[in-house]
Amino acid sequence: MIRYIFVRLVGLVLVLLVLSMITFWLMHGVPGGPWAYGQQLLSDQQLAALKARYGLDKPMWEQYLIWLGGVVRLDFGMSFKHPDESVLGLIARTWPTTLHLGLMTLTVAFGIGVPLGILSAIRQNTWVDYLATLMSVFGFVTPHFVWGILFILTFALWLKLTPTGGWEGPQYWILPVLAYAFAPIATIARYTRAAMVEALRADYVRTARAKGLSERSVLSRHVMRNAMIPMVTVFGPLIPDLITGSIFIESIFRIPGLGSYWVTSTFDRDYPMIIGLVILWAVLIAITYLITDILYVFLDPRVRIG
Repeated sequence: MIRYIFVRLVGLVLVLLVLSMITFWLMHGVPGGPWAYGQQLLSDQQLAALKARYGLDKPMWEQYLIWLGGVVRLDFGMSFKHPDESVLGLIARTWPTTLHLGLMTLTVAFGIGVPLGILSAIRQNTWVDYLATLMSVFGFVTPHFVWGILFILTFALWLKLTPTGGWEGPQYWILPVLAYAFAPIATIARYTRAAMVEALRADYVRTARAKGLSERSVLSRHVMRNAMIPMVTVFGPLIPDLITGSIFIESIFRIPGLGSYWVTSTFDRDYPMIIGLVILWAVLIAITYLITDILYVFLDPRVRIG
């Protein structure tokens, strides 16, 4: 297991290296630049001075090597749009809020989605199953910002039960977490139901019931354990998506998190911020899949034997 993890981590470093090259080339290849919108207000000398200050006057391969040398020292450079703050400093300042929002959303999504999917599978083709499926589809196709606006209008402006936005305390967390959790709840419920239904139809479940095992024992020892394998595969990628933020939720509820920078840094051509966010997301994805593969060993004895 130690050797396997070490090999995966080495592979992660190579993937990040290739990804950084591709991202570096693509973001410099997009027309425009960090100061395109204010270019009419700047003279040629001022533009040249800004490019020289940030090293953009050098060939692209040299810029990349300079950036890579900084990354080795854990220096991702200074943000173009926030010149008084480094990329790591900006991420360290804003990500805890986004991480807090994402972890609460994950808790709500798994706490509702998994039981809803299990109940739907156990009560298959009944009104419970139809209602849970309808709720899942409705939650899946409705965007985050629609739920956010609807919740603000209903609970904040009409009923006056919660604030309209901010992140100062628990009363501010309720609406954004619920709005952010609807889509993952639907995804988790749908895949949980599918995995449970497939496991319930397996031969080993019929054999367990034929032996006289109670329904609770069949569900806990045979169905759930085998249904967890495809569920873990699907649920893993949800985690990086949720803990890296949503521009819609954070903008609507005025949450000072990292989510807004995913789009604004692209529009602003903030190159250090763009590549810093891409690397962060790639690391989270890689770590999530590594943990998923390790979980397979504990969930499926066949993987452990292999």
